[in-house]
Amino acid sequence: MNPNTGRDTYQEHEGMTVKLQAVRHQRGITLFGLLLWAIIIGFFALLGMRVLPTMNEYFTIQKAVNKIAAEGLTTVPEIRRAFEKQKEIEYSIKSISGKDLEITKENEKVVIRFAYDVEVEVMDPVFILIKYKGSSKAQ
Repeated sequence: MNPNTGRDTYQEHEGMTVKLQAVRHQRGITLFGLLLWAIIIGFFALLGMRVLPTMNEYFTIQKAVNKIAAEGLTTVPEIRRAFEKQKEIEYSIKSISGKDLEITKENEKVVIRFAYDVEVEVMDPVFILIKYKGSSKAQ
């Protein structure tokens, strides 16, 4: 028994040991871990910002091709002109033009196909090649 505090010395030592063990078992993220996750999340955010506009363009082209196929145009020049008009309206279509469309007839329905490649710059010497292709729905 400690004469100054009136407590048992062993109990004080035991309480201190429990506190030290609690401090040692605390969990958390280190600065290095935080920086690593910031780099990973930043890289994927950069990829998303570079790739999403090309995906938007693809969906716009797909919508335009479906609209033109549903109009009932029959000749290739009419379809190409209609796509060029649609391209003037939709400012986001830059990768292809009317001459890049493959126009066929299947089951008495006009089918318009397209395919194109887009190079997305990640950082100066690194690029991603994305190949897009699609066709109109056979109505």
